[in-house]
Amino acid sequence: MRILIACEFSGTVRRAFRARGHDAWSCDLLPAEDDDPHHLQADVNFVLNYPDRILGGQPRWMRAGEWDLLIAHPPCTYLTNAGARWLYGGKGTTRDPARWAAMEHAARFFEMLRTFRGIPKRAIENPIMHRHAREAADIPAPSQIVQPWQFGHGEVKATCLWLAGLPRLVPTEIVSGRIPRVHHESPGPERWKARSRTYQGLAEAMAEQWGGS
Repeated sequence: MRILIACEFSGTVRRAFRARGHDAWSCDLLPAEDDDPHHLQADVNFVLNYPDRILGGQPRWMRAGEWDLLIAHPPCTYLTNAGARWLYGGKGTTRDPARWAAMEHAARFFEMLRTFRGIPKRAIENPIMHRHAREAADIPAPSQIVQPWQFGHGEVKATCLWLAGLPRLVPTEIVSGRIPRVHHESPGPERWKARSRTYQGLAEAMAEQWGGS
């Protein structure tokens, strides 16, 4: 399968699919952490909608946009339920116009990925989303919510999946432990990177269960 992993710089999901023989590519504005050549440092909006303009030197099928599966991890900063209070300055009183505009832009980007008809199989991942984001782009309820502890990691981090043409993921290894590790990451400029990485067990389940679907 030809697979595009959008908004991924870590390469975790890309490597899981490539290990199973798939032609998987990651795409992000950032360079790949693993320096793998199967990474497109580009805006995924252009990769999907204008591939012939920006993918010179890549295979013909890629320039024609002939992907079989899209897995996307759009930025959640302005969409996640955990950050909804910042739409009102963090105090729940005064509406922040700039934050609101950023949220609406992020919601439209999310919905562009979710509804992209050029790829038959799609999985869009995000944390639990607040109602303002869902209403801003008419985003439906997720197809499924999974947890790391269902895939071998003794932690909690609710992950929503919006699926098209794909089956719901089946837990592979339910383990004990319910540690909210990502919520306790130390503050700093790299905190968002640590919080955004896909769990290895979840990536392996995606590759195993969707790679042959």
